[in-house]
Amino acid sequence: MSNNPKIEVRVTGDGSATLFVPELNEHYHSHHGARQESAHVFIRAGLAPLLAAGGTSAAQPLRVLEVGLGTGLNAMLTLDAGQAAEAFIQYDGLETFPIPAAIAAALQPEWEQQGAWLGKHFAYLHAASWNVPVEMAPRFTITKMQQPLQQAALSAAHYHLIYFDAFAPEKQPELWTEAIFAKLYEAAAPGAVLVSYCAQGQFRRNLRAAGWRTEKLPGPPGKREMTRAVKAN
Repeated sequence: MSNNPKIEVRVTGDGSATLFVPELNEHYHSHHGARQESAHVFIRAGLAPLLAAGGTSAAQPLRVLEVGLGTGLNAMLTLDAGQAAEAFIQYDGLETFPIPAAIAAALQPEWEQQGAWLGKHFAYLHAASWNVPVEMAPRFTITKMQQPLQQAALSAAHYHLIYFDAFAPEKQPELWTEAIFAKLYEAAAPGAVLVSYCAQGQFRRNLRAAGWRTEKLPGPPGKREMTRAVKAN
């Protein structure tokens, strides 16, 4: 993808917005429903079981890595769920091509319709500096990391949860390799979970070759399956 791709805001099937990149002929989220896809794949299949287990603290937060921060949808849903559970969360979001300020502004009204608190924190998210930790809300710290995953220096055995939300394998094949999943396996803590909307067979084989134990789960509306992977304790 070029450094300044054209980006269009589009409304999806559940009324929530996503972005479309004509250069890639690719949406950031499912056209069936951006919010419902993210909630299904990343929150219910990934975050919710870890929040239910509890046990987070300021000294031992739940550490989340997102590959593909994009519009910030997954980060915002994680913030909202984490606040409801009173969990301590440290969130690192990798993004090679941050969305322009004008696009973030175009998405702002949708979050304001969800409530003043969410609208305010969506604005905080996109105003936050890159590559430094920012405390967005009590118990929730985010570091927006503007760099490719291939170049990111990730701490070993660090993350409890990985949201793998890169563009589809045929659009960004360099991010769906065994070497990438080996890097994420090394960065994952024992027992860590990786979730993705993708259910492609080669994707799962690359995960398993890198050491992950995979399972197929029912996908969000419009998609038959998704993938969850676990690093053995």
